[in-house]
Amino acid sequence: MSFKFALNPALDTEALAEAFSADGHVSIVDFLDAKCASKLHQSLVDRDDWAWAINAGDHVYDLGREARERMTAQQLAELDARVNAAAREGFQFRFSSLRVPDRIVERRPQDDLLHAFAEFMRSDEVLAFIRKVTGKTAIIFADAQGTAYHPGDFLTGHDDAVEGKNRELAYVMGLTLKWRVEWGGLLLFHESDNRVRGLVPRFNCLNMFGLPVMHSVSQVTPYAGGVRYAVTGWMRTKLPD
Repeated sequence: MSFKFALNPALDTEALAEAFSADGHVSIVDFLDAKCASKLHQSLVDRDDWAWAINAGDHVYDLGREARERMTAQQLAELDARVNAAAREGFQFRFSSLRVPDRIVERRPQDDLLHAFAEFMRSDEVLAFIRKVTGKTAIIFADAQGTAYHPGDFLTGHDDAVEGKNRELAYVMGLTLKWRVEWGGLLLFHESDNRVRGLVPRFNCLNMFGLPVMHSVSQVTPYAGGVRYAVTGWMRTKLPD
């Protein structure tokens, strides 16, 4: 039987709605019941099937553990150089990912806690809560992926506007236990050419923002004392095909 997630019953919907209305984004601290957040975090830490998610232009490649282990030190260095070069001028990312299928029939909430969380995020209870907080009454579906940013990982500026995806909101469910701002991995909103607003990774905190908006994740530093874990996804106005 799938694990039953639960919202924190003390959440102040009206106050959160005011914050979202004012800023276009909101940080919902202690989003989940504390035990649920801890269990979800540990499930990500324990996984050994993470894949490197790396893009080359519009193409996205998932390099699993076996593929990475077959690469020589020279090949890894060349890949790193290409990724960094592409990031200088264009859209580029590198992080570890655990993808949840969009199609409901392919999800396995009974034996995969990440899949169970994805199902929770599209539940009537959570969608009703998010509609009240954001005023986005047309959302009917949530997708999800587990993400882990290790030293050197990053996501450059983009606005999440992808034709046909019907994305209304983006969310980042923070599952990082301890983090210093100097370690990087900040969710940055690009407010102007010389001004950004940054959010530090935080445990059991759901960051949610309306789309489209330019944002990025700053590179995790070499001296970071941990891994930036999260579940990320989008709230969509149409069901997947």
